[in-house]
Amino acid sequence: MKTVSHWIGGKSVEGASGNWGPVTDPATGAVTTQVALASAEEVDTAVAAAKAAYTTWGTSSLAQRTSILFRYRALLDARRDDIAALITAEHGKVHSDALGEVARGLEIVELACGITTQLKGELSTQVSSRVDVAAIRQPLGVVAGITPFNFPAMVPMWMFPLAIACGNTFVLKPSEKDPSAAVLLAELAAEAGLPDGVLNVVHGDKVAVDSLLAHPDVAAVSFVGSTPIARYIHTTASANGKRVQALGGAKNHMLVLPDADLDAAADAAVSAAYGSAGERCMAISAVVAVGAIGDELVAKIRERAEKIVIGPGTDPASEMGPLITKAHRDKVASYVTGAAAQGADVVLDGTGHTVEGYEDGHWIGLSLLDKVSTDADAYRDEIFGPVLVVLRTETYEEGVALINSSPFGNGTAIFTRDGGAARRFQLEIEAGMVGVNVPIPVPVGYHSFGGWKDSLFGDHHIYGNDGVHFYTRGKVVTTRWPDPADAPTGVDLGFPRNH
Repeated sequence: MKTVSHWIGGKSVEGASGNWGPVTDPATGAVTTQVALASAEEVDTAVAAAKAAYTTWGTSSLAQRTSILFRYRALLDARRDDIAALITAEHGKVHSDALGEVARGLEIVELACGITTQLKGELSTQVSSRVDVAAIRQPLGVVAGITPFNFPAMVPMWMFPLAIACGNTFVLKPSEKDPSAAVLLAELAAEAGLPDGVLNVVHGDKVAVDSLLAHPDVAAVSFVGSTPIARYIHTTASANGKRVQALGGAKNHMLVLPDADLDAAADAAVSAAYGSAGERCMAISAVVAVGAIGDELVAKIRERAEKIVIGPGTDPASEMGPLITKAHRDKVASYVTGAAAQGADVVLDGTGHTVEGYEDGHWIGLSLLDKVSTDADAYRDEIFGPVLVVLRTETYEEGVALINSSPFGNGTAIFTRDGGAARRFQLEIEAGMVGVNVPIPVPVGYHSFGGWKDSLFGDHHIYGNDGVHFYTRGKVVTTRWPDPADAPTGVDLGFPRNH
């Protein structure tokens, strides 16, 4: 059986804890790999390697960093099919979707390649007689990233390329459910010339996570995952004096106004709700239909959903793959089987879906629940599967109030032909990312990604300008140089004069 080891100090390091985790092929349900689960001592080793590397990497030139990142970008581009294949094998998403994940991760590598502009700093001259003030940004030291199963390549690339471009060294703890892509990312970084210890990968469970959160040599922690864990990460790491950005869960709404193009809205709803089997924190999981359009919109969504081809991610004909684990599949199914008892109309029930020849896979079909109450479990919880709920409101104002009452505030979208309504929506809605006739408003790499309310814990969004600020700290330097022609002025114990 294949084993996945840690990557520490620029080389593969076999697990020493004696603990291993199973990695399954979601399409077959078979355990194909075992991954080493790190002990606290192994985490210490990875952090020590990163700390040692920081002594030189933290003072390395921007030219050195960017030249390595440019080579890294080229290697990632050349190996994107290999990375995508690992994602499909361990996560289950179809190959085209996995390729899209790699492409979105590459955006942040490209941003990191331009770090010279991001770190320019500021200078004010002659603020007082012969006094200049400069503002600069410097790296933090050793930083850590804890990433989720649903994007095993993209989310790590949202973190470590920018962190190391800023001069930090990095310890990555990827999901133990699909760990192989992270190791390949580290191997390619070494091939690009990244010095040993600058990027380390340790696999593990709560033991590894807690060790990183408490480690005195880790200055900052980035996290993407569910809201309960994000809250725990933020609370624990902050209590240990660390800077934290912890991105949590979501219940992303799509508000459809009566004037919207319903065909475009239905296309968008199906793509955004069921893509990657709904295992996206930016998936649209709740459609809010305003006015009399609800029945027609639901019919159009159903018509499209019934045509989606479900199968193994290695089959080019497949449009949606299985869920990551059997336990997760069963949990997702429970929201559908219990929906009618909580007042919903079950328009589509995908819980009985199987794929011929892959009967042991973690399969579930597309489910569509209409006229869902805001008290229903299927609405309140982040399901993280291919289940779309539809709610009805009479007015735009009711729809906005419904969305804003959600404890989540990750992303949202409005579908309308009315520019005034769209402008009003983007100002009134309480969410960190807003789409106007765009169902999944994930920002491009040079804008930052992050939500509001229970979707984000911490002060910084991820990547973009916020990412640069998160992985650096500011310093202001005030200088006065005497003119060579001046005589010494003597000692002055008074407060520095600005005028």
